[in-house]
Amino acid sequence: MKKIILGLVCSLSITSFTYAKIWLPSILSNNMVLQQQSEATIWGWTTNAAETITVTASWHSEPFTTKAYQGVWSLKLPTPKAGGPYTITITGHEVLELKNVLIGEVWFCSGQSNMEWSPLKGLVNAEQEIKAANYPKIRLFSVNKKKSEYKQDDAEGVWEFCRPETMKNFSSVAYFFGRKLHNELDVPIGLVNSSWGGTPIETWIDKAQIEAHPDLKAASQKIKDYVWWPRDPGVTYNSMVHPFTNFDIAGCLWYQGESNRQNAKSYYKSLPLMIETWRNAWGKGLPFYFVQIAPFAYNDFKDDVPLVRDAQLQTMITVKNTGMVVTNDIGNLKNIHPTNKQEVGKRLALWALAKTYGVKHVVYSGPIYKQMEIKRNKAIIYFDHAEGGLNSKGEELKAFYIAGADKEFHPAKAKIIGNVVEVYAKKVKYPVAVRFAFSDDALPNLFNASGLPASAFKTDTWIE
Repeated sequence: MKKIILGLVCSLSITSFTYAKIWLPSILSNNMVLQQQSEATIWGWTTNAAETITVTASWHSEPFTTKAYQGVWSLKLPTPKAGGPYTITITGHEVLELKNVLIGEVWFCSGQSNMEWSPLKGLVNAEQEIKAANYPKIRLFSVNKKKSEYKQDDAEGVWEFCRPETMKNFSSVAYFFGRKLHNELDVPIGLVNSSWGGTPIETWIDKAQIEAHPDLKAASQKIKDYVWWPRDPGVTYNSMVHPFTNFDIAGCLWYQGESNRQNAKSYYKSLPLMIETWRNAWGKGLPFYFVQIAPFAYNDFKDDVPLVRDAQLQTMITVKNTGMVVTNDIGNLKNIHPTNKQEVGKRLALWALAKTYGVKHVVYSGPIYKQMEIKRNKAIIYFDHAEGGLNSKGEELKAFYIAGADKEFHPAKAKIIGNVVEVYAKKVKYPVAVRFAFSDDALPNLFNASGLPASAFKTDTWIE
């Protein structure tokens, strides 16, 4: 009997040892990029609930240790300047080795379909771009689509080298952004693409934050329910953002807004709230660069799309460390997924180069409305980012409207005078307000000297 009991104990011990395991989140794996000159968090889980974990990086002479608490462990690992490849070894009751790790700049890229859109789904010169996408120091991580009612510790995905076979299925906007940074900064680039076509912004915000604002909670219910994507607050934040908030990044890119034309007025609050929520989750004031949605001939919710664009503009103006790319010159009225993603990625990179990396003499924004002055029957519009003058590429200025105190807007004549625009209309003798490109399908043609387009704007506050 004693032999049987002893044999059973030994069997259980062997079984326990066999299944003992140390494991990491998917974002910490071979081929990853860690943020340079940071305190990178290395974390994971162990079946030995209180064991000591040692992490050794090939760029550092000393190991780092921590003790697991209830099976969860983490520590801070100082990273050097950009370089690699390196290895990271995690040692406990077993040994894990992460190979081919690079140190560089990591960006989290998110939104709906225009961020998700890959070269295979539609891109100018797709075949040529795919063939040329050999950048071993650019690494790509695509997050699998998943929704959850509760915050998740991990999300499915894998780090891959940027090569034609991987780039063709990756976010075009994120890739062209990363390629521009890589070429200009000469450092490894890590791109995390966490996007889901059709999703409204509310799904990407912590549900508790939405519920703390009754008006936003009510607005979220105006979004139609579709079989292809979720609409409930927080469900993609929980599963596609929260799992990465321990992973240090340089900043965020955001391309979304089309789905929120159904509750456009709430976007004035929801976009700043999302930025605040993500910054709090990562624990720092991350740079946040986003894309103003392009013109498109919608056949529903007329006149609400301009409010989404205006909310994006106002967020850029009022929220620190943000930037906005204007796309009203590269849209397609018949295609909600414009194929010139090269220019979108490039324009996002201009913001990052100038404002995050301090590269000198980079023009990163088109004209942004600053103020209006009334002179008799004309409105004089002043802009930021127009120091070198304005131009209309040889055509008469389009998409300007002017109104008097009756709030009736009329098509206006607009004339460039240096770095200001003079706006007037015969039907408006005493102008009070001007709007520019303030419609769903406006195709304006106002640019600065660097060829970057002016954002749509309104000078009035008449929309309640």
